[in-house]
Amino acid sequence: MAHGLRRRTLLATSLATTVAAPMLGAIMSDTASAQPTPSPDDTVYLDLKGGRVVIQLFPELAPKHVERIRVLCHRHFYDNTPFHRVIEGFMAQGGDPSGTGTQGSDLPDLPAEFTRERHFLRGTVGAARTSNPNSANSQFFIMFAPAPNLDNQYTIWGQVISGMEYVDAIKRGSGANGIVSQPDRIVKMRVASDPG
Repeated sequence: MAHGLRRRTLLATSLATTVAAPMLGAIMSDTASAQPTPSPDDTVYLDLKGGRVVIQLFPELAPKHVERIRVLCHRHFYDNTPFHRVIEGFMAQGGDPSGTGTQGSDLPDLPAEFTRERHFLRGTVGAARTSNPNSANSQFFIMFAPAPNLDNQYTIWGQVISGMEYVDAIKRGSGANGIVSQPDRIVKMRVASDPG
């Protein structure tokens, strides 16, 4: 792999402050009802064993990350990849075909595209990275609950607008790092405008 093996994961400091309030997601409503219907180019279908999750992309906020997601979806990169790290009350992380959390695609890493316009709420989709802000590649995470400590620290590239119940059903990991034994996998992930 051109960029070498590197762990792409949420930082431990972010985890520690977020796990302390696991029930915040229960009191936050999903934001789907307030969102206009996105175009097919700005919509991702994430098919899980339980059903379809629909994600709205934010090209106006994170154009490089959104383009990366489109390219990898077109390549079928995410098909059968595991949610290798899942922490109750925090998030589900996937996007590494190895399932170790150390790998990404063969494409170069991306520069950070932090924004103050959106926040890490329930259903927000962000780019996982190492301690280097410019190290996101293919891994991503979906929030189970709000995590304001992640704001302006990680790139937000999407928001679940339907099917959050299927995200909620993803198998949880164990221990502080939430590593999952025999994890649930993405059936397939496609941009809505992609005929494949």
